[in-house]
Amino acid sequence: MTSISENLKRVRERISRAAERAGRQAHDITLVAVSKTKPAEAIVEAAAAGVRVVGENRVQEAERKVGDVTDVVAWHLVGHLQRNKVKSALRLFEMIHSVDSLRLAKEIGKRAVQAGISARTLVQVNTSGADSQFGAEPDATVDLVGRISELEGVGVEGLMTIGLFLPDPEAVRPCFVQLRELGEEIAAARIAGVSMAHLSMGMTGDFEVAIEEGATMVRVGSAIFGARQ
Repeated sequence: MTSISENLKRVRERISRAAERAGRQAHDITLVAVSKTKPAEAIVEAAAAGVRVVGENRVQEAERKVGDVTDVVAWHLVGHLQRNKVKSALRLFEMIHSVDSLRLAKEIGKRAVQAGISARTLVQVNTSGADSQFGAEPDATVDLVGRISELEGVGVEGLMTIGLFLPDPEAVRPCFVQLRELGEEIAAARIAGVSMAHLSMGMTGDFEVAIEEGATMVRVGSAIFGARQ
């Protein structure tokens, strides 16, 4: 059976090759190892193999794991966040990738101010057009980012998207192009307090194309941990 460390080596090689094709450096791309449904033991094994950022989809699942992972890793929330889970999310996660509405951002800001912190966030954009996916509409994203920038306790550091679920990575490329172009538009607007340092896009089936289109964070789960339970 293939080990997590062997899987991780292969993923890093794929990241390096994709970065080289795009004229980029592999070290400029953060690998977020998404451990959805996987036990804490698997995360410990991944951390021992060099993983430094762990992504979880649900607050409740992370709560069961964080205490069992003593390795120094940063936890990122990459799944949908409900407003009633914001307080717990801010305690657990270093970054929230999935801010998809002003209402959610206001709750994050309120809770962050109460905790005496500034929340690090990415604004999620629905580039696929699928009703089943969360995220701001692309046409509304610049305005949403501007409104979030006015809130105390919330820092916007970039954008996130999931993209279409298709077997051909090339068919997903337009989603990543759209996110990159949105990021460039927002960066050019020079909105006070907003950074477009990060584009979180690309998963196991399409992260190489995402890197070619400018991803600074790729969220890879099954290629590292194996098929989800």
